[in-house]
Amino acid sequence: MVRVWAVFLALFMAGPTSAQQGCRLALVLALDVSSSVDATEYDLQRVGLAAALDAPEVRHAILRGAPGDVALAVYEWSGFYQHKLQLDWTVLNSDAAINAAVAALAGMERSHDDFPTSMGPALGYGATLLSQGPACARRVIDVSGDGVNNYRYGPREAYRHFPMGGVTVNGLVILGDDPSVLGFYGTEVLHGPGAFLVVANGFDEFREAMTRKLYREINDIILGGRPVSGPRG
Repeated sequence: MVRVWAVFLALFMAGPTSAQQGCRLALVLALDVSSSVDATEYDLQRVGLAAALDAPEVRHAILRGAPGDVALAVYEWSGFYQHKLQLDWTVLNSDAAINAAVAALAGMERSHDDFPTSMGPALGYGATLLSQGPACARRVIDVSGDGVNNYRYGPREAYRHFPMGGVTVNGLVILGDDPSVLGFYGTEVLHGPGAFLVVANGFDEFREAMTRKLYREINDIILGGRPVSGPRG
């Protein structure tokens, strides 16, 4: 009897530890490299993303936030078939792992520069990538861009035909020449529980906007239904 209780106690004590060692967030970052993004803007996006991941508050949220690991993957998107995985699934469970991811993102080479904005296939690629990734409590696609869908099917079709159950899609809108982009992301792109937008007034603000967005996503901060965070008007 004593032995049975000893085994039970061992299993009881092991339960929370095992949960803490699981994955709390699978996060996919999708970067717009369509023809509307010029070389300078691409560099601001590339360097800004690396700097956002390296920000002290983001590192703290990853390593010392809620129990469980954060897994990250990053890809670029533009036309119907133009998707490139820039960072395969990486578990950010140490400063060394974050350092390696930051270096990989800072050193990215642009995959395409002359294709349209095909948002539906981009989200489908992200959903497929999530389905092939680690089993995590939350699954999030973080898509950034400066334009609306202008080629082939859009987000709504992607949400109907790809494995999007339980997936949250957040948006980072980069304001510029297209005044309709904010409304498009708000009505067409946001998807799933707690989805939200962050706004950058041009690519110069991408780093700051991405830092805020990563911090909020990693901490699972819910401020209300489908809000917009950032400058307006």
